[in-house]
Amino acid sequence: MAKPVKLEVITPSKLFYKGEVSLVMCKTFEGYEGFMADHTWACKLLDVGELCIQECGSNEFKTAAISGGYIDVKESIIIYTDAAEWAEDIDLERAKALKAEAEDWLRQSHEDEKEIAMAKHAIAKAITRMNVSGGGLRHRR
Repeated sequence: MAKPVKLEVITPSKLFYKGEVSLVMCKTFEGYEGFMADHTWACKLLDVGELCIQECGSNEFKTAAISGGYIDVKESIIIYTDAAEWAEDIDLERAKALKAEAEDWLRQSHEDEKEIAMAKHAIAKAITRMNVSGGGLRHRR
Protein backbone atom coordinates (compact mmCIF):
# COMPACT_ATOMS: atom_id res chain seq x y z
CA MET A 1 0.00 0.00 0.00
CA ALA A 2 1.34 3.43 -0.95
CA LYS A 3 2.22 5.93 1.73
CA PRO A 4 -0.46 8.64 2.11
CA VAL A 5 0.14 12.30 1.37
CA LYS A 6 -2.16 15.23 2.14
CA LEU A 7 -3.66 16.96 -0.90
CA GLU A 8 -5.51 20.25 -1.15
CA VAL A 9 -6.96 21.62 -4.38
CA ILE A 10 -7.77 25.31 -4.01
CA THR A 11 -9.73 27.56 -6.36
CA PRO A 12 -10.37 31.28 -5.87
CA SER A 13 -13.89 30.51 -4.61
CA LYS A 14 -13.43 27.40 -2.46
CA LEU A 15 -11.38 24.52 -1.16
CA PHE A 16 -12.26 22.06 -3.92
CA TYR A 17 -10.67 18.98 -2.36
CA LYS A 18 -8.89 18.06 0.85
CA GLY A 19 -7.84 14.56 1.81
CA GLU A 20 -5.17 11.91 1.98
CA VAL A 21 -4.20 10.36 -1.32
CA SER A 22 -1.71 7.83 -2.58
CA LEU A 23 -1.30 9.35 -6.07
CA VAL A 24 -2.01 12.64 -7.86
CA MET A 25 -1.73 12.92 -11.64
CA CYS A 26 -2.08 16.22 -13.46
CA LYS A 27 -1.00 17.90 -16.68
CA THR A 28 2.06 20.10 -16.42
CA PHE A 29 3.48 21.91 -19.41
CA GLU A 30 5.79 18.91 -19.85
CA GLY A 31 2.89 16.42 -20.02
CA TYR A 32 1.02 14.35 -17.47
CA GLU A 33 3.01 13.74 -14.28
CA GLY A 34 2.35 11.76 -11.15
CA PHE A 35 3.12 12.80 -7.58
CA MET A 36 3.22 10.63 -4.46
CA ALA A 37 4.36 10.89 -0.85
CA ASP A 38 8.10 11.62 -0.52
CA HIS A 39 8.25 13.06 -4.04
CA THR A 40 11.12 15.47 -4.60
CA TRP A 41 10.06 18.99 -3.80
CA ALA A 42 8.59 20.65 -6.87
CA CYS A 43 6.63 23.68 -7.97
CA LYS A 44 5.28 23.34 -11.50
CA LEU A 45 2.89 25.19 -13.73
CA LEU A 46 -0.20 23.24 -14.71
CA ASP A 47 -1.84 23.27 -18.10
CA VAL A 48 -5.53 22.86 -18.75
CA GLY A 49 -6.20 19.17 -18.24
CA GLU A 50 -7.41 16.36 -16.08
CA LEU A 51 -6.62 15.94 -12.41
CA CYS A 52 -6.68 12.30 -11.30
CA ILE A 53 -6.64 11.51 -7.60
CA GLN A 54 -6.27 8.05 -6.09
CA GLU A 55 -7.49 8.23 -2.52
CA CYS A 56 -5.80 6.08 0.12
CA GLY A 57 -7.23 2.58 0.28
CA SER A 58 -8.94 2.84 -3.11
CA ASN A 59 -8.09 1.32 -6.48
CA GLU A 60 -10.32 3.86 -8.22
CA PHE A 61 -9.42 7.35 -9.40
CA LYS A 62 -11.50 10.49 -8.95
CA THR A 63 -11.20 12.71 -12.01
CA ALA A 64 -11.71 16.45 -12.30
CA ALA A 65 -11.21 19.03 -15.02
CA ILE A 66 -8.88 21.87 -14.02
CA SER A 67 -8.04 25.05 -15.89
CA GLY A 68 -4.32 25.28 -15.27
CA GLY A 69 -2.61 26.78 -12.25
CA TYR A 70 0.30 25.31 -10.35
CA ILE A 71 1.20 22.45 -8.06
CA ASP A 72 3.38 22.82 -4.98
CA VAL A 73 4.84 19.52 -3.77
CA LYS A 74 6.59 19.36 -0.40
CA GLU A 75 5.54 17.34 2.65
CA SER A 76 2.02 17.78 1.29
CA ILE A 77 0.67 18.62 -2.15
CA ILE A 78 -1.25 21.81 -2.88
CA ILE A 79 -2.79 22.60 -6.24
CA TYR A 80 -3.91 26.14 -6.99
CA THR A 81 -6.21 26.44 -10.00
CA ASP A 82 -8.68 28.97 -11.39
CA ALA A 83 -11.40 26.34 -11.75
CA ALA A 84 -12.00 22.67 -10.97
CA GLU A 85 -15.02 20.45 -11.67
CA TRP A 86 -15.81 16.82 -10.91
CA ALA A 87 -17.16 14.80 -13.83
CA GLU A 88 -20.67 14.63 -12.37
CA ASP A 89 -20.83 18.45 -12.08
CA ILE A 90 -19.98 19.15 -15.71
CA ASP A 91 -22.76 20.36 -18.01
CA LEU A 92 -21.77 18.51 -21.18
CA GLU A 93 -24.09 20.46 -23.47
CA ARG A 94 -22.75 23.77 -22.15
CA ALA A 95 -19.16 22.59 -22.70
CA LYS A 96 -19.99 21.59 -26.28
CA ALA A 97 -21.69 24.94 -26.92
CA LEU A 98 -18.74 26.92 -25.53
CA LYS A 99 -16.32 24.91 -27.66
CA ALA A 100 -18.38 25.51 -30.80
CA GLU A 101 -18.67 29.21 -30.02
CA ALA A 102 -14.90 29.61 -29.56
CA GLU A 103 -14.17 27.60 -32.73
CA ASP A 104 -16.61 29.74 -34.74
CA TRP A 105 -14.97 32.88 -33.39
CA LEU A 106 -11.52 31.59 -34.41
CA ARG A 107 -12.69 30.88 -37.97
CA GLN A 108 -13.24 34.59 -38.42
CA SER A 109 -10.33 36.88 -39.16
CA HIS A 110 -8.73 38.19 -35.95
CA GLU A 111 -5.45 39.94 -35.28
CA ASP A 112 -5.40 40.37 -31.52
CA GLU A 113 -3.03 37.65 -30.29
CA LYS A 114 -4.36 37.88 -26.72
CA GLU A 115 -7.95 37.26 -27.88
CA ILE A 116 -6.81 34.36 -30.09
CA ALA A 117 -4.97 32.81 -27.13
CA MET A 118 -8.06 33.23 -24.95
CA ALA A 119 -10.23 31.47 -27.55
CA LYS A 120 -7.76 28.57 -27.81
CA HIS A 121 -7.71 28.33 -24.01
CA ALA A 122 -11.52 28.22 -23.97
CA ILE A 123 -11.45 25.37 -26.50
CA ALA A 124 -8.90 23.43 -24.42
CA LYS A 125 -11.03 23.87 -21.30
CA ALA A 126 -14.18 22.74 -23.11
CA ILE A 127 -12.45 19.65 -24.54
CA THR A 128 -11.08 18.76 -21.10
CA ARG A 129 -14.52 19.15 -19.53
CA MET A 130 -16.06 16.98 -22.26
CA ASN A 131 -13.39 14.30 -21.77
CA VAL A 132 -13.76 14.30 -17.98
CA SER A 133 -17.54 14.04 -18.22
CA GLY A 134 -17.01 10.91 -20.30
CA GLY A 135 -14.80 9.29 -17.67
CA GLY A 136 -11.45 10.90 -18.36
CA LEU A 137 -8.23 9.59 -19.85
CA ARG A 138 -8.20 6.45 -17.73
CA HIS A 139 -11.48 5.28 -19.34
CA ARG A 140 -10.41 5.89 -22.96
CA ARG A 141 -7.68 3.24 -23.20
